[in-house]
Amino acid sequence: MAAKKIMVLSTSAAALALVTGLGLAGVASAADSAAGTTQSTPTERGGHGGHRGGGGEMVSGLAEKLGVDESKLSDALDTFREANKPTERTEGAENPERSVLDGALAKSLADSLGIEESKVTTALEELRAAGQTERAAALKSKLDTAVDEGTLTQAEADAVTKAIEKGVIGGH
Repeated sequence: MAAKKIMVLSTSAAALALVTGLGLAGVASAADSAAGTTQSTPTERGGHGGHRGGGGEMVSGLAEKLGVDESKLSDALDTFREANKPTERTEGAENPERSVLDGALAKSLADSLGIEESKVTTALEELRAAGQTERAAALKSKLDTAVDEGTLTQAEADAVTKAIEKGVIGGH
């Protein structure tokens, strides 16, 4: 039994070290990127069309799906972000549930851009799914490389994948 605990602990430690090293703990969803929840200044964003962490691509993709100008979408996102900025961080305060935030984002964008809320919701869901698929493929590639190089065993790589899928690490 003690040997099994040691194996589980070493696998967990290796998984956590890999995820930390790969920078996957801060993986963001498409709605988070589109909503601009990763705070940045206009200089960091490159003006209205780009955000750090691939958000510029997200804004571009969302604008295309909605059939609106990127600068109008960026302005609408800035308005949403400003209206939903926490006024004060309270120790232990919980973030709103993703579905509540997504609903508020969809409604705000629909109102600001003059389009149907259902169209915004669908576009955000499609972008989130595409982002999750891309992140999963990138993770698999990195884990496969780590196994090939002998940095991790296949069991450790599988443990990382399972931990992320179950939301234990790197997820929301």
